Amino acid sequence: MALRFQVGGALLDFLVLSILRRGDAYGYILTQEVRTILDVSETSLYPALRRLEKSGLLTTYDMPYQGRNRRYYRLTPQGQAALADYIAQWRQLKHNMDSILGEDEA
Repeated sequence: MALRFQVGGALLDFLVLSILRRGDAYGYILTQEVRTILDVSETSLYPALRRLEKSGLLTTYDMPYQGRNRRYYRLTPQGQAALADYIAQWRQLKHNMDSILGEDEA
């Protein structure tokens, strides 16, 4: 079930980087995977991909597929470092939310 919370750019970036940690992917696949978690449109995802690329967190390359090119996205070392930072922040946020909700580990 996709989350219905309003999502900021940072959460979308975190999700995209997390998906790409498993391997390179092209836009359609990224969109489908993101949509399993968040309710976003392609019009939100592609600007995020361009922003991440411009920031040096992703690189792109094209591969031919059935007479057309598919644009693939790959994490850079900077992207891996940013992802590690997002993961640390996520763990802290999760811990804080669990404490507020009374679900922290005793």
